[in-house]
Amino acid sequence: MTRLADIANQKFEGVGGPFVIAELSGNHQQSYDLAIAMVEAAAAAGVDAIKLQTYTADSMTLDLDQAEFVISEKDSLWKGESLHSLYTKAATPYSWHEGIFKRAKELGLLAFSSPFDEAAVDFLEQLAVPCYKIASFENNDFALIEKAASTGKPVIISTGMASISEIEDMVAVVKKFGRAPPILLKCTSAYPAPNSDTNLSTLSDMSERFGCAIGLSDHTLGSDVAVAATALGATVIEKHFVLDRDEGGVDAAFSLEPSEMAELVNRCRRVREAVGEVNYGETASDVSAKRYRRSLYITETVREGEVVSAKHLRSIRPGLGLAPKYLDQIIGKIAKQDIPKGTAVSWDLFSD
Repeated sequence: MTRLADIANQKFEGVGGPFVIAELSGNHQQSYDLAIAMVEAAAAAGVDAIKLQTYTADSMTLDLDQAEFVISEKDSLWKGESLHSLYTKAATPYSWHEGIFKRAKELGLLAFSSPFDEAAVDFLEQLAVPCYKIASFENNDFALIEKAASTGKPVIISTGMASISEIEDMVAVVKKFGRAPPILLKCTSAYPAPNSDTNLSTLSDMSERFGCAIGLSDHTLGSDVAVAATALGATVIEKHFVLDRDEGGVDAAFSLEPSEMAELVNRCRRVREAVGEVNYGETASDVSAKRYRRSLYITETVREGEVVSAKHLRSIRPGLGLAPKYLDQIIGKIAKQDIPKGTAVSWDLFSD
């Protein structure tokens, strides 16, 4: 947990690339063996953590066919499905959690979950999860946020749909009851989310406005948005994961397959390396190249006692002589000795 705890406390020294979370969601299709295979594939792809969702259909909604309990949006992946039916398909059985977490830990991954009610936090505490994630649709449930924060563990919150004042309130709850501010994830709560609605420029504003570490819960297709978010300072990237989109899964349409997840991890780490820190002047890789900068050289032999004039000097490569800015100060000086053509200019060649 150290790396994620460091991120929550905004201690980024040595953190390297963003902390990448593979969200298993309901793509296991109610097969425990498939869930384990997903964990193993996520580890092979190089992610830092896997995440589950801890709820039951009955803890999420009511089993009713009334219009408000049926998904009606025409562009939804789940149009016409009742909420209860969808959550029944997507839920990860509580009895699976311990085995999934155990396998993840064996593979060196952090393993945790999104609780969707306070009872789920109690259940996850029994499994000693290292942190909690609050989903976008639950980020207005301050009792749930308080319950998670009160464990003293890092809390990650997706900010999808939340206004500035709502984010201020959720941050205040975590600061009051937890040990560190939450990690806020920019999130567009559409499935899949269009790139044009992602508004990654919000990341820097979130960081400054709320004083929290920031990241991205990414529902777009592909890895471009996650890579761009990394360049803009995201320290956590969460992405839905599936073994094979063609085999289905409730979130398969906007999930990454193993090879794509590996590409995301590698691209984000390369980008984070390139972003680096604020730096002016030479870097370690510039040292050998520095000798090819311009500097002052004697381009016509100067005799001992002769006054140096502009005809004796030029700014050329390599960069082993004095910097070109000293040209006017060298002109008019007297040579202490014969100075052959091709000599790098230094102060000790001349009388004061």
